[in-house]
Amino acid sequence: MTKKIFLLTITVLFISPFSFSQNYPFPQHTDYNTHIKPSQYTQEQLDDHVRSFYDGWKSNHLINGCEDDQYYIYIDDGNTITVSEAMGYGMLIIPLMAGYDANAKIYFDGLYRYYKAHPSYITPHLMAWKQITGCVNAGGPDSASDGDIDIAFGLLLAHAQWGSQGDINYFQEAVAIINDIMGENSAKGDVNQDLNTIKLGDWVSGGSYMNGTRTSDFIMDHFRAFKCAVQDTSWSFVVDKCYDLIADMQTNYSPEAGLLPDFIDDVNTTARPADPNYLEGELDGNYSYNACRDPWRIATDYLISGDERAKEAVLKIDNWLLESSGGSANHVYAGYYLDGTKAVGWSDIAFTAPFTVGAMLDTANQDWLNSLYSKILSSNVNSGGYYDNTLKLLSLITISGNYWVPDCEILNGTTENKKQNTPFKIYPTYTSGRVTLESNSRISGKITAGVFNSSGYQVLTATFPDSHNEILDLSKLQGGIYLIRVTSEDGNYLGTRKIIKE
Repeated sequence: MTKKIFLLTITVLFISPFSFSQNYPFPQHTDYNTHIKPSQYTQEQLDDHVRSFYDGWKSNHLINGCEDDQYYIYIDDGNTITVSEAMGYGMLIIPLMAGYDANAKIYFDGLYRYYKAHPSYITPHLMAWKQITGCVNAGGPDSASDGDIDIAFGLLLAHAQWGSQGDINYFQEAVAIINDIMGENSAKGDVNQDLNTIKLGDWVSGGSYMNGTRTSDFIMDHFRAFKCAVQDTSWSFVVDKCYDLIADMQTNYSPEAGLLPDFIDDVNTTARPADPNYLEGELDGNYSYNACRDPWRIATDYLISGDERAKEAVLKIDNWLLESSGGSANHVYAGYYLDGTKAVGWSDIAFTAPFTVGAMLDTANQDWLNSLYSKILSSNVNSGGYYDNTLKLLSLITISGNYWVPDCEILNGTTENKKQNTPFKIYPTYTSGRVTLESNSRISGKITAGVFNSSGYQVLTATFPDSHNEILDLSKLQGGIYLIRVTSEDGNYLGTRKIIKE
């Protein structure tokens, strides 16, 4: 006889949006997968570093303008006032800082209204990538994929943070963008569905650019959330393609340094780094001002999902950087050729800050992380520009443990959106087979893990001895959503975690 548990739907009544109640107020201290944090500071000090820099960033870059109820992220670049990339970053940062910033929802809604006022002329729910003095679109006005992806994810964060019952249905708006990012076919939106690659923007509908991609658009934790939000397994194929391309570049073009190029071409045949001046400049096929974001983007996917492909890729870069710099954060440069030699002679926090996030995964070298963190902490928001300030802030949020991704339950139609504080963790949460069940030191004696399918039937059980790191093999189970219910030796319920089996 199979055992069955009944999964109850819990209805949460959200507070009126005018009270700006948060479900995930800063600080969150997310239960990341295996990592380290800077050890020369306490957790409270790390949180304070975020708060302080956020205040300066907001003062310099968050602008109430164009319309009274609109906000945009000012990028201080000639007559360009903002770009969709900056708007996406702002729509990530503001929900993550809600709780500390009492006006976060006001600012977020203003950013949303600005985004809605500047649609791509090609795809209605995507954003025109650049606006200039006078708040008018320029340079297209078509979309850039990274801005679209972050804006959609920001709306999912807003849905988790404040609910979607107010004037703006964040979830509905996010789904509309996600569907337009995927597009109806390879010629539409930001995804080449024939290749499962991220295009450069919705302006790519044919020709040679259909075979190109930008590595800084490999934002796997967002894609996993998109899959949950729209119940579309196509996003899993996109995640896998991103990791395949990362492995190709590291193995075939940067075996010593593990660096990724700004752009990759010929993804339809034999992928290779793009030629010089492919889209932006001489270093398009090397590690420059696009790829500098990669260690942060890839590391966050490991920290949240536990995907070992992310950890392996990031540690290749981190190990090389430690050796090439001689362990000195002062010898980290703002651009490299793929063989690891420096391409420029100066440093930039836009490079050092994402490298610091990557160093969190190097659990064997605390001193290296501490050195990098001290370096980025020394930069002043008033002497920095939009790009380096914003990447520093996003890195500080992540390093302090305050980056989070909405649980799949929030995004697939259920309303329970409070995190469970259980004395164990299970990772990765997306798996093709084996997962690790790691209990903390407060648990002694045997523990039992019961695995239940989406219908509530127990399909697997495993009992582990007095150990704090055990492997649970799900490889024989069909793909789908499973709940893993953990109990102690004396029968006490310890908690439940959700796993998605690919």
